[in-house]
Parts: sequence; C-alpha cells; structure tokens
Amino acid sequence: MSNTIVGILGLLTIAAIVITLFKSKTQPAIAFIVWPTILALILVIGGRHSFDDIAAMIKAGFNSTGPTAALFVFSVLYFGIMTDAGMFDVIIGKLMKYVGDNVIGVCVVTCIIALVGHLDGGGASTFCIVIPSMLPVFKRMHMRPTSLLRIAVLAMGVLNLMPWAGPTMRAASVLGIEAGELWKTILPVQAFGIVLALAHAVLTGMQEKKRGAGLNGPLAKIEGDVELEIGAEVATADKELARPQLFLFNIFLTIAVIAMLIWDIFPSYYPFMIGCALALFVNYGFTAKMHKKIINLHAGPALMMCSTLMGAAVLMGILTSSMGADGKVISAKVMELPADALPSVVRCLANMVAVVLPPALGKQLPLVIGILSVPLALAFDTDSYFYGMLPVVIGIGQAFGVEALPIAISMVICRNCATFISPMVPATLLGIGLADVDIKDHIKASFMYVWIFSILCLLVAMIIGIMPF
Repeated sequence: MSNTIVGILGLLTIAAIVITLFKSKTQPAIAFIVWPTILALILVIGGRHSFDDIAAMIKAGFNSTGPTAALFVFSVLYFGIMTDAGMFDVIIGKLMKYVGDNVIGVCVVTCIIALVGHLDGGGASTFCIVIPSMLPVFKRMHMRPTSLLRIAVLAMGVLNLMPWAGPTMRAASVLGIEAGELWKTILPVQAFGIVLALAHAVLTGMQEKKRGAGLNGPLAKIEGDVELEIGAEVATADKELARPQLFLFNIFLTIAVIAMLIWDIFPSYYPFMIGCALALFVNYGFTAKMHKKIINLHAGPALMMCSTLMGAAVLMGILTSSMGADGKVISAKVMELPADALPSVVRCLANMVAVVLPPALGKQLPLVIGILSVPLALAFDTDSYFYGMLPVVIGIGQAFGVEALPIAISMVICRNCATFISPMVPATLLGIGLADVDIKDHIKASFMYVWIFSILCLLVAMIIGIMPF
C-alpha cells in the first residue's frame, strides 16, 4: 500500500470524524474509536501493518493521553468541591460590594468573575456563574446582554489556556508532552491576555456609558426602571454543602495547588489529587457517605471528558504513529524519520498537501494558521479542531521544516480566544440561552473583537520569542 493511498485514507478518516461530530451522530469518544479502527483494519488488510503494529500504536497513543485524562478528572473534582463549598460565591459577593452602580466597574467585575469562575476550565459552569449573577445587573443598568457575553467569552478564552483546560490538554496530548509544560511556555501570553481582557472590559463599559447606560443614564429615562426576572433556572450547589467559614482555608489551598503545579516537581495531576483529598476532609469531615455524594455530583463531566481523551488515544495512536524497521513505534514528535521507517498516516497526508502548498506559505504556517483560527473556530468544535486538524497541520509543517511546538502554540492561543463564540461548542449555546441572546447576535457583536484579540496575542507571542517570525 503506497504512502499516497494511506494519505487519502487518512483524509477520508478525518473527514468522517468531523462530519460525524458536526451532524451530532455520536459522542466524540465513539467517533475517535470507530473510524480509526476501521482505518487500522484497512491498513492490516492492505498489508501495510500487522495487528501487532496497530496494538503498539494504540499503546503509544495512551501513553500520551493518560496523564492528561488524570489531570482533567481531578481538576474538575477539585474545583467542583470549591464551588460546592461556596468559595466562588464569597469572591463574587466581595467584588460586587465595591462596584455599586458604576457602568465601567460592572464590566470590570464581570470580567474578573469570568476569570475566577473559569479557573476550572469548564465553559458551562462558568456561564452558570457569570450570566445569572450579572445579567440582572446589566439589565437594570440598561446594558446590552451581548456586551456581557463578549466580556465573558474573552476572559474565558484567556483562562482556557490553563493546563487543565480542554484545548491546552488536547494540544499537549497531540504533542505528547505534559499540559503543564505547554502552559509554562504560553504563560506570558496568558498574562498579556488577562490584561487585554480587563482593558476590553473597560472599553466596553465606556461604550455602554456613551450610549446612555447606567441607573440614571439617558436609557434609564427612556426604558424606565423595570423589575427583571431570569426565566431559566440554573442548578446550584446544595446549601448544605456551603462552607463559608472555611473560605480562607479554601483560598490558601487553591493557591497551594496552583503553586505546586507551577513548581513542576510532581506530575501535573498530583497537586489536584492532594487538593481533592484535603478539600474533602477539611470541608466535609471524615464521612464516606458525604465524600461519595460530592464525587458523584461531578462524576458526569469528568467521565465524559476522560472517555473523550481515551478515545483520542486510539485516534492519535493510529494516525500519528510511524513504525520503525525494528517494529517499534516512532513518536510524532520526531521531525525526521529513518529512511526505512513507515511514515504515519498523518505524515503521508501532510506530504500530499505539501506538494500543492507554496514553500513561502509553508514556512509561515504557525502565523497563517493562527490568523485563520478564529474563522475556523466557527466551523470546528474543539475536539475535531485539536484532535483532527492539529496533527495534520503539524505534519504539513514538518514537510517544510517547521517544528510542531510553534504550530500548536499558535493554534492553542488563537483558537482559545474564539472557543465560546463557536456554535459548535455546547457551552456557547448554554451561554446565549441564559443571556437570552440569538447566536447570530452573539457572533455579530463578538467576532471582530475576538479576532483582533487573538491576533494581538499572536503578535505578543512573536515579539517575546515564543513564536518564530
């Protein structure tokens, strides 16, 4: 079986996965298992690989995604415990006390709430914190809900760079490195993004104030002061789980967990394991029944993402693993294969694309894909973007001598900015539902801001040397 045929089969496999996900025919984990398995059977029947080769490839895929899955499970559980214990409620209450009816202050506080609320990397949970708490304030002050959404999604996009957030974990899995290692590389860009998100909140506040927002602004006289109700009910933690008296302990514990993560002595998932154990014992005592209740509350999201990562292990193993003449798997991180090695499916596909790609464009692939990431985000969900597209782009870059890390950094930074304006992301649909905003209005109000935001972050990455010129 020739490399060209293998490349075509790889393209068909990726297309099948993307179409299956776009049409919501199944969950990502199932698509990641079924289609690559069909491809593997064809490769065996065609004589390119043996079943032993396929088994070795799948094992290699699990080696890259296992730590990421553990990180996600325990980070979701940890921040779930902090939410149940009321840590975020106390923070939000303290912030609002100092804002009053200041329009710009409300926008800045909204941004801060989104930044703090998205520490767990969960878009749905962050929207459930930000929208219900701030929408009544926005409406009472005659501010647009689309502005609330834009402030939230830009702040969430920046925090989505955290190592336990989905996109960074996915990119790290593709690269075969620890998510914490990738995060440390892009940390300066994240710091810039946080400042930029706050600056955008100030700008939005000035825009709202200019159009007459505020308790006593021109819009208040036109629209009148009306009572507001939020139709949708949002699930909240049981009151019996709140532990406001332990707020300081929970804050210090969270700081310690993040400090251990930055310290990088232990695997990235271990600080959250320790944090979960301490949080459960201190907040809820030595009671197995209560601990089981807390864990069960957050088992659903953790299991869903963990199963997706396990399915991605099959996908990554079969598509990105090359085989040496000695029968050993060659990692996708290897830039140059031995002459007698069988290139991976993705490398075969990349070589096909490289034939028609102008060399000048190929050399600037990280910049090109970064600029295009926001428009592409409207058509790709996070899984298909990172698990389906990123390996192909890395393979194309390898054909032009471009390293994988700058490409992944470019795609992570720029795609994160646009995550929550994409209709392909379920959390986006939850956010617009809670805010009672049409998806077209949300995209219209946010798209250009998000695109400019992502390009500015990309330029900063280039200036500080993370990205090549």
